[in-house]
Amino acid sequence: MICRNYKFHYCFSGNSNKPLILFLHGFMGNSHEFDETVKLLADEFYCLSLDLPGHGQTQVINDNCYTIANTATALINLLDELKVSQCFLLGYSMGGRLALYLMLHFPRYFHKVILESASPGLLTEKEKVERIKRDEQIARKLVRMIAKDDFRTFLDNWYSQPIFGNIKNHPQFEKMIKNRLQNNPLELAKSLQFMGTGVQPSLWNSLQSNQVPLLLLAGENDTKFIDINTKMINVNDFYKLNIIKKAAHNIHLENTSAFIENIRDFFDSHL
Repeated sequence: MICRNYKFHYCFSGNSNKPLILFLHGFMGNSHEFDETVKLLADEFYCLSLDLPGHGQTQVINDNCYTIANTATALINLLDELKVSQCFLLGYSMGGRLALYLMLHFPRYFHKVILESASPGLLTEKEKVERIKRDEQIARKLVRMIAKDDFRTFLDNWYSQPIFGNIKNHPQFEKMIKNRLQNNPLELAKSLQFMGTGVQPSLWNSLQSNQVPLLLLAGENDTKFIDINTKMINVNDFYKLNIIKKAAHNIHLENTSAFIENIRDFFDSHL
C-alpha cells in the first residue's frame, strides 16, 4: 500500500475476527521475522506483519523516510488507511524502539504494548556520539559489500556479539540467516544511519507520563537489556518486566513457547 512517501509491504494472517497485533521486526529482519509466533497465535489473534524501511520489499522515496519519527507517522497513516483504530503492538529490538516511540506519541492507537529486547535510546550526548560512530562504521561495511558471501560473513560476525548468546547453535539459526540474506545491504546501511540507536531521539524523559500498559521482555542471557529494562520499570507503574529463561537477545527464536505464553497472558488479560 502506498502511504505518503512509503510503499509498505505487509501481510495479514490469523483470524480476522480476533484482536489485531501489529508486529515490528528488528534490524535486518522483515515481515517473516515472527512467522513461527504468528502461526501459533493464528486462532487467537489477527496478525499484521510488515517490512520496515530499509528492509524487505518496502519502498521509500528519500532518506528522510528512514527516520524513526517519519516511519512512526507513516505507520499511523497505514493503520488509518487500513481502518485500524486500535490494536496491540509488539516490537523486537529496533522494532521495539519504534514501537515505544509509537506508544509514547500515538497512545490512543494501542491497547497494550510488548517490547522484546528494546530500549528508549541513549541518555547522554557522549553515548550518542560513540554509538553514531560505531553505526557509521557498520554502515560503511554494508555499503562496501559486493557478493552475498560478504553479507553472510557479516551476519556470522554480527550474531557472534555477546547479547546474542548461543544463537548460532540454535537449530533455526540457518533459516533465520537465509531470511536475513533476502535484504539489500545498501538499504540496511540507510536504516542504520537514519534509525540507529545513536540518531534516534532519547525517549527516557517521556517514559514516566505514559499510561499504556507495557510489558518488557528480556532474555536471561542478555544482561545489557535486563539492566536497561529494570531502569525503565522503575519510572512507571504501568510497566512490567519478565525475564525469559533459555534466551538472550532474540527471545522469539530461542524460547518461542515462553514468548507465546507472555503474549497470550498479557494481551488476553485486556479482552
